[in-house]
Formats: sequence, C-alpha cells, structure tokens
Amino acid sequence: MTPAIKLARQSKVEHSVHEYSHDPASDSYGLEAAEKLGVPEVRVFKTLVVSLDNNELAVGILPVSTQLSMKRIAKALDAKKAVMAAPADVERATGYVLGGVSPLGQKKRLRSVIDSSATNFPTIYVSAGRRGLEIELKPQDLYDLLNADFADIAQ
Repeated sequence: MTPAIKLARQSKVEHSVHEYSHDPASDSYGLEAAEKLGVPEVRVFKTLVVSLDNNELAVGILPVSTQLSMKRIAKALDAKKAVMAAPADVERATGYVLGGVSPLGQKKRLRSVIDSSATNFPTIYVSAGRRGLEIELKPQDLYDLLNADFADIAQ
C-alpha cells in the first residue's frame, strides 16, 4: 500500500484504486493510464513538480492531455516564474519515482494547485504512488486533502 492510498484511507475519503499493467516502453504514463483504464484523458490528471523563483517546490495537477503553463502556475502561487523541478529534487521531496508521483502522501507537503477543469467531473484519477496504479476520488476531496487551490494552469 502506497502513502497516497494510506492517506486516502486514513482521511476516510471515498476513493477507488485502479491497477493496470504498466508498459516500460510507454512514452506518457498518464496517457497510458487513461488508455488502459478506458477513461477519457481529461479525467486522468498528472502530477508535475515545479521550482519557483525562491527555489520552493510546488505541485501542479492537470489533465494528462494538456501541458502546464509555467506563467499560470507561477501566478497561481504568487511567484514571478516557475520552471520544471529537477528529477532528483522531485524524487527527494515527494518520495516517489518519476511516472509514479502522487499528489497525495508526499514525503514533504508541497503547495499544490489543481487545474480548474477537475471541477467539471464527479471524480478524477491521479497517480496512487507508483506506475500502473491510479486512485479515483472527488476533486473536492483532493482539494481538501492537499489544502490546494483550483486555478487555470493548463495551456
């Protein structure tokens, strides 16, 4: 059981865990999850870690079919600029390997922003903490668990 699933269980939020056989040759973990689970790409959300101008790490959670707007996430987090965080920094701060970074149960709690499009769905899917494992939950529950914000961060 991953820290993400433990957190969801301990918090008593309604959720479902979905497992699929991950293909190491897959180019996009998120698009692979959507395809193998038979879920529209707009409901599967990826977790991206950015570094802000003060070297603070933060998390953007957005549909796998979109790209993160660095300007929009910087603005949502009251920073001047944002860049993708170095992979080693991501793994060290979250405790997860790339391709399996969950917004839940991270080693160090990072400020998080969820793309506003999440509110269009009764549930969304995010990584449950390893490749081939997704957790489905209500966007509001994810928001509450992370003490996050909703903002338009995708482009």
